[in-house]
Amino acid sequence: MTEARTLLDVARTLAVEAGDLVRHGRSQAEVAATKSSSVDIVTQMDLAAERLIRTRLAALRPDDGILGEEGDDVPTRSGVTWVVDPIDGTVNYLYGLPHYAVSVAAVTGDPSPARWTVEAGAIVDGSGVLWSAAREEGAWRDGARLRRDGGPELSQSLVATGFQYVAERRRLQGAVAAALLDQVRDLRRLGSAAVDLCLVAAGTIDAYYEHGLQAWDMAAGLLIAQEAGVRTGNLSGGPADSSVLIAAVPERWQELRDALDAAGAGEMWEAARR
Repeated sequence: MTEARTLLDVARTLAVEAGDLVRHGRSQAEVAATKSSSVDIVTQMDLAAERLIRTRLAALRPDDGILGEEGDDVPTRSGVTWVVDPIDGTVNYLYGLPHYAVSVAAVTGDPSPARWTVEAGAIVDGSGVLWSAAREEGAWRDGARLRRDGGPELSQSLVATGFQYVAERRRLQGAVAAALLDQVRDLRRLGSAAVDLCLVAAGTIDAYYEHGLQAWDMAAGLLIAQEAGVRTGNLSGGPADSSVLIAAVPERWQELRDALDAAGAGEMWEAARR
């Protein structure tokens, strides 16, 4: 068994266990804290799910590092770091909407989007579907192989995006979305980057872009999309990072990138950083 497959088995186990925990606890979810703004929330189930994952990793792979949204970073001794989002789409989760997910990925190298290598990833969404991938071995939805084979013209594409919880950045993101809207079939804002990337991998959504994502938002979903044949990257064509993530089939990627650039996506991100 390859190292990626070994890590995939662990990722799947952790995502399924944490996914069961958060689904069964959703009716009792309540806000435990806020983060970037008063509407950017953490529930007690976010914290419980990350505790479960950290406890299991300490037993299964004690030399690995952890980069999690809700806890302290653990440096790696093995060269492997687990990038964990216990609930991606917490607002959806709190409101009883199904577009949320537990996301678990194993990366090697520097655990940052521009420099890492994602070896394996698993996502369990709010419906209990298991999405997963291993580097250079493929991507799966509940065990069925995922493969994108082309897609519609940009003008006929259903494109997903997302917005941050800081008001000024949302205004800038809204302006980019407004400029893009008449160039595509329609836009969707489902509320979970992890779920959006899985849906692009499956062809349920044609393409996706978003500004300001963190490592844990994208790690597992990036690998699932890439292994399904989706191209991912930032505006300069380099690896997707916190500036922007663009995901589309290869024959549409550049067209979407150019449309976003013309819509002011690059200037928007520079303004948001200041």
